[in-house]
Amino acid sequence: MISSASLAASLVLRVPGVPGQGGGTLVASEGGFEPPSLDDFFPPAFAFLGTPFELNRVMMVRMVMAIALVLLFGIGAARAKTVPGRFQNVLELLIEFVRKNIADEILGKTYGARYAPILTTMFLGILFLNISGVIPGLQIASTGVVAMPLIFAVVSYVVFIYAGVRTNGVGHYIRGTLLPSGVPGFLAPLIIPIEFLSNLVLRPLTLTIRLMANMISGHLLLALCFVGTNALFVYASAELKAIGVVTLAAGIAFLLLEAFIAALQAYIFTLLTAVYIDSSVHMH
Repeated sequence: MISSASLAASLVLRVPGVPGQGGGTLVASEGGFEPPSLDDFFPPAFAFLGTPFELNRVMMVRMVMAIALVLLFGIGAARAKTVPGRFQNVLELLIEFVRKNIADEILGKTYGARYAPILTTMFLGILFLNISGVIPGLQIASTGVVAMPLIFAVVSYVVFIYAGVRTNGVGHYIRGTLLPSGVPGFLAPLIIPIEFLSNLVLRPLTLTIRLMANMISGHLLLALCFVGTNALFVYASAELKAIGVVTLAAGIAFLLLEAFIAALQAYIFTLLTAVYIDSSVHMH
């Protein structure tokens, strides 16, 4: 017969919704636990195995949030009225926020109207993919994997180069980007490589890394709080269970903070894209 103590010592808890090996994070019954790791962002595929269309949990979250975004604004557009209701007001508020506070504010009325659609699409896409990290049942920001931040960064890159070339022409844009006006000619061999790296290489990289790193850190912090809370409530001794209340409160606070950061990172990414467009258009 196996004693109850031996059985308890061998048990582990698989926490739903916090991915790890095999889809969950393992928490040891002896009071220890396996903390979340970057493996959470690389779960095993569960559909279309062995094909180029393999689907894992992160990809599924991307699809869910993309469909949710299209449905919300599709329904809003189909039911649009001259006197908007609450639902329409919320959607219009999001669109107006990007148009007024990013596009018009940074680019001015003329260029703001031209590039507001792509900036709005970028903001809403990043926002929805970020906010999935705090939605129960999804609980992971799919922008925590490099592919999506990189795609948005490439779009930003193409847009601000297109804006510069369209407004200034290819030759003037390249000259203005690599060698700002007023720089003495003897400094050109030093300035050109620096400006090339700064404007044409580091911009998309910094956009990618900033977004990805913030979403990864937020997920790991949330998962750590809630996995720790579960371990304390279920497996810790009576005198340590009270600490679980503290970690639970911290988890809830970080949940609200992560929702704010999800929106903030969408705003910063879109704002920087607008700044890059402005610098490409208004060359000196």
